[in-house]
Amino acid sequence: MLLSRIVAAALVIGAPLAAAHAQDVLPSVGAGEDDGRDTITVGAGVAFVPSYEGSNNYVLIPAGAVRGRVSGFNFASRGTALSVDAIRDRSANGLDIQLGPVINVNFNRVGRIVDPQVRLLGSRRLAFEAGGYFGIAKTGVFTSRYDTLGASVTVLADTTGVHQSYTITPTIDYGTPLSARAYLGVSLSGTWAGSRYARTYFGVDPAGAARSGLPQFTNPRGGFKNYTVGALGSYMLRGDLRRGLGLYFVGAYSRLHGDFARSPVVSVAGSRNQFFGAVGLGYTF
Repeated sequence: MLLSRIVAAALVIGAPLAAAHAQDVLPSVGAGEDDGRDTITVGAGVAFVPSYEGSNNYVLIPAGAVRGRVSGFNFASRGTALSVDAIRDRSANGLDIQLGPVINVNFNRVGRIVDPQVRLLGSRRLAFEAGGYFGIAKTGVFTSRYDTLGASVTVLADTTGVHQSYTITPTIDYGTPLSARAYLGVSLSGTWAGSRYARTYFGVDPAGAARSGLPQFTNPRGGFKNYTVGALGSYMLRGDLRRGLGLYFVGAYSRLHGDFARSPVVSVAGSRNQFFGAVGLGYTF
């Protein structure tokens, strides 16, 4: 069994109160050998996240994840996104080419907003996003024949007319088993977002400024939105990394840039520094 399809089922943010860019900040890494069988991992727990993208107020929410393989096709949730690898082939030298569709539900500024000024700006509608990803990973790189180094790019576009824009997220991640029962992974990613995305979630129009007392910020520009570093760990309480019950934890730090950081919802009412954490249990069948 491919350990990257098992241990990376760490608890990730998947509830309506999660920040919209949760899928950008949580690592999805792993390593191992592949016996070709179908498998599925499900996890549940709690997560500690900003109340909106750029907030300095944090909320505790339920969290969950699913990951697995059916008939040779791998699938995984990552934050509020779900992806499927449409390429089943894996080379004998451990090289894995990945390509497939991604769907995401963007909950940013839809659920609970703690800050009273940002709350007075009004809620946003739920945005459904769709796109795809391309990646390449190599198993057996540094520490053993089971560690994995991977790189990917995910592109998502709004399909519901909420922000009418896009995001592009390149990611590099690395993971290695520490023993038959313990695993550690790290990731680095960045996100580029369009100008309409910036205006929808980071702009403050004159009416909103009058209601909230925040300064006007009517035409924020798109561009490089944030970079993120993350870590994932797991320890199997029963069984090993191939099957059984495990304890999982995720931590990440993200920093907003450009007009995304200069927006009053961040610079006045929030913070450009964003922290994320989750812990819970997962079972691999």
